[in-house]
Amino acid sequence: MEILACPKCQNNQIVKSGIVKNRQRYLCKPCNYFFSVNKLGKKIDDYYVTKALQLYLEGLSFREIERIIGVSHVSISNWVKEFKIKKPENSNYHPTYKIFNHLELVEFLKNKEILSGAGMIITELGDKFMLIKWERFKD
Repeated sequence: MEILACPKCQNNQIVKSGIVKNRQRYLCKPCNYFFSVNKLGKKIDDYYVTKALQLYLEGLSFREIERIIGVSHVSISNWVKEFKIKKPENSNYHPTYKIFNHLELVEFLKNKEILSGAGMIITELGDKFMLIKWERFKD
């Protein structure tokens, strides 16, 4: 893999500068910045980033989203900071959620008593469905 430019100043005047942990180290001549080849890390699909941020806005905690999507709560926290997402203040409602497969969701939606008195949203999570329901706190 050939390095074309310095990651700090984008200058292409770079020279090899030894090996650290079996990876080639480089030096940028103009800014004296040392760097090595970028590590190929695990990239999380944008679909899961979007779902995590939607669930955060719906009122779920980072740990709850972690359990549902299977992505680290630290990653979710970093995405919230990166995209500058602010959760709306609304203390009158509390979201609860349930995970259903298709047949369970159909059976759940048949009961009209469960559906009244609360706002709901249904979102797809892979081969499952998540139902988020908001109910007023009882005073």
